[in-house]
Amino acid sequence: MVGDGRRARRRGRGPNARAPAPGTPDLSGYVTFAWDSMDTWYEEDDEVYVHPRDPYHRVDVLRSSRHIEVVMLGETVADTRRPSLLFETSLPVRSYIPRMDVRMDLLVPSDTISRCPYKGRATYFSLRTGGRLAKDIAWTYEFPIPECPKIENLVCFFDEQVEVVRVDGEQQPRPRTRWSTPAVIVDVER
Repeated sequence: MVGDGRRARRRGRGPNARAPAPGTPDLSGYVTFAWDSMDTWYEEDDEVYVHPRDPYHRVDVLRSSRHIEVVMLGETVADTRRPSLLFETSLPVRSYIPRMDVRMDLLVPSDTISRCPYKGRATYFSLRTGGRLAKDIAWTYEFPIPECPKIENLVCFFDEQVEVVRVDGEQQPRPRTRWSTPAVIVDVER
């Protein structure tokens, strides 16, 4: 049983419990939980997304005056001299850009959402221009977790998928990450 003082659940136990993955060490004597079998998880009173936070994983956000330009589908979609640079363990630096410096007229809200234990719940944008739509090319954290307030309502693009990212006039190499897939671009009515 798992409870919060007001209700209890038997989820993650009994006939619906999953067997450990092949090669998993012997877990006899330990309590295990199927993360996705619960509605929500909390550490004290703070909701935790995706998995518990690793105390050795860092996320730092620094304000910058670097000149960042993002080009996609032949359009300069962002041009700023006031990005917030997000440094996260094992990931490339991400440029979070104020909405006033993004062509928001070209961005269309998407139904896609994701969750990050270090930043919170993200919502996505697709880019629409010239009869084409690049799906889920950018995201924002409207309400990031309290530990990451500097990215609230800023927009970040997938550097792995946009055509060009320039920093201080220099085109950046495309990073290689788990998001290094070609952008999904479809034709749409103008």
